[in-house]
Amino acid sequence: MPLARSLSVTSLSGLEEWDEEFDLEDAVLFEIAWEVANKVGGIYTVIQTKARLTAEEWGENYFLVGPYVESNVRTQVELLEPTNPVLKRTIDKMNASGCKVYFGRWLIEGSPYVVLIDVAFTAWSLDSWKRELWDLCDIGVPWFDREANDAVLFGFLTAWLLGEFAAQSEEPPHIVAHFHEWLAGLGLVLCRHRKLPIATIFTTHATLLGRYLCAGSVDFYNKLAEFNVDKEAGDRQIYHRYCLERAAAHCAHVFTTVSQITAIEAEYLLKRSPDIITPNGLNVKKFSAVHEFQNLHAQSKNRIQEFVRGHFYGHLDFNLDKSLFLFIAGRYEFSNKGADIFLEALARLNYLLRVNHSDVTVIAFFIMPARTNNFNVETLKGQAVRKQLWDTAQTVKERFGKKLYDSLLVGQLPDVAKMLDKEDFTIMKRAIFATQRTCQPPVCTHNMLDDSSDPILNCVRRIGLFNSSADRVKVIFHPEFLSSTSPLLPMDYEEFVRGCHLGVFPSYYEPWGYTPAECTVMGIPSISTNLSGFGCFMEEHIADPSAYGIYILDRRYRGVDESCNQLTSFLFQFCKQSRRQRIIQRNRTERLSELLDWRYLGRYYISARHMALAKAFPDTYMYELHEPTSTSGFRYPRPASVPPSPALSRHSSPHHSEAEDNGDEERYDEDLEAEKDRVNIRQPYALPFKNKSSVVLGANGNGDGVTSE
Repeated sequence: MPLARSLSVTSLSGLEEWDEEFDLEDAVLFEIAWEVANKVGGIYTVIQTKARLTAEEWGENYFLVGPYVESNVRTQVELLEPTNPVLKRTIDKMNASGCKVYFGRWLIEGSPYVVLIDVAFTAWSLDSWKRELWDLCDIGVPWFDREANDAVLFGFLTAWLLGEFAAQSEEPPHIVAHFHEWLAGLGLVLCRHRKLPIATIFTTHATLLGRYLCAGSVDFYNKLAEFNVDKEAGDRQIYHRYCLERAAAHCAHVFTTVSQITAIEAEYLLKRSPDIITPNGLNVKKFSAVHEFQNLHAQSKNRIQEFVRGHFYGHLDFNLDKSLFLFIAGRYEFSNKGADIFLEALARLNYLLRVNHSDVTVIAFFIMPARTNNFNVETLKGQAVRKQLWDTAQTVKERFGKKLYDSLLVGQLPDVAKMLDKEDFTIMKRAIFATQRTCQPPVCTHNMLDDSSDPILNCVRRIGLFNSSADRVKVIFHPEFLSSTSPLLPMDYEEFVRGCHLGVFPSYYEPWGYTPAECTVMGIPSISTNLSGFGCFMEEHIADPSAYGIYILDRRYRGVDESCNQLTSFLFQFCKQSRRQRIIQRNRTERLSELLDWRYLGRYYISARHMALAKAFPDTYMYELHEPTSTSGFRYPRPASVPPSPALSRHSSPHHSEAEDNGDEERYDEDLEAEKDRVNIRQPYALPFKNKSSVVLGANGNGDGVTSE
């Protein structure tokens, strides 16, 4: 099935025909999601990072709607009295009718207003609302599906909120309601059924059925047109959820999804093509370290090296300065996230490095949360031994320094033979003996509850990567989210990513992919696939992604073995890069961060809202989506200087002489390349924001952005 351009906008410059004077003065935006002030999944990141830009555009008329979770509200939300008189009357009316609705500010960038609904407080209405749902839509929700029950309660309450707001408004309101995912979708269906004066948008970040099918190891993309969707959903006991999602997609004025690959999936599984693609962005400022990101990489790498010194104590027979840190992170979905193909590629890479007598050591981290009961004793012991060795070295250094100081003080050169006495040698020998180890360094840092059936550990046993001295590839499985308070690896996720050399995300099912995007904005190269939204987006906008440190693995048109060979090739060529080539590549990767900024990607959401207003209120709003021509999209050209990969350059070996490095230096001009890339990315699109005090930053972050007259 060809990956054709849909009817939606997929090119950044395809939105150049917008009407900049689109009047939003009388419009109100409600954005509804289960993840508002409630961290459950990736949608939380989307809404949290996008909030600042949306608040600048809509000002006081932007409200996020989510569930009231007391533990989250205590730490994330400042409860207030509603400032909007219509919303105040709405909330008062609902609270007087037996609901519990709260209002406040979400304490994130942009400080958006939030309306939080206590779903559990109205659970007494669940049976009657389920009956109404059956009467209206023929959708029955089983009693045992708690998540679906919450979706019913949340859907009816949000529809009540929006209907009451429309009724309390003195003049006919222009309301935009943007619903994210199936958990919030029922509210949209009810709004349309009740004919409320609301422009509705529904965004699916990943189809329910698609995620379930891929988890079942089916040939998903080749058989996409052949699935009997009703039967497949029924077999997996999610038919009621699937119906809610599909109903929301069909009832919405505007239907969006996060990537071109998910658009194709939605067309076949939800039976509607998205009207527009809304890629996920990031607040690049949060990750931006101006020109210090290379220094931050070095600092974080040193901290990872300290952990490695402890983990491999007694077997530290490799050069840490010639070690590369690779990682994969995310939900523990062994096949969907590509952990299976990554492990197989690591085994093949290990063979290549050994037969080529490479002095490079690869240490691959798997950061995927799984069920554990505690840290591995051997892993904790390693960090304790490392600390003890450090303390011993400091003690001997202080004693040595004192003797040296005393000798110089009396005007004599020290007698080196007398600088270290028997006691010093005894201390050092005891420290060395403490590093002796009878077992191999552990693969897993924790005690797994399901060790015998764990897919990563079983795969490691099959391919035989047990961290032996002969292996050039080492594996560390950390089945827990990273935390700066951990006694084992005290680093938060951002710091850990900065210290690695390459992120590897060979996902089979990844509607967008925040992990490679986060790598990019921190200047860390990554491997993605043409089945991920991020990979497709980068392929479209960069002429040679690998030159910028974005390696796109073909998992769509190649078999598993071919894809594994391609991944092995990517990894092997990366291992052959010189240190200078990796630095050049990181510079290029970091320059792509502006491409992923919400200042650019937020325009897709703006376009979706304009389209919804024009469809719902055609007498007031007009909007035409101009289809981008074949020449309207922009692509980063291939860098003019020497390519970073030795496979593409004149070098046939990872070893470079000083003369070769000097030749590279003459051909590579960082400032010149950066200037060319700044020309290739357009200035952020700016609207006449309601929040006049906000400054629209330009691509260079200095406030030189485009402003509307």
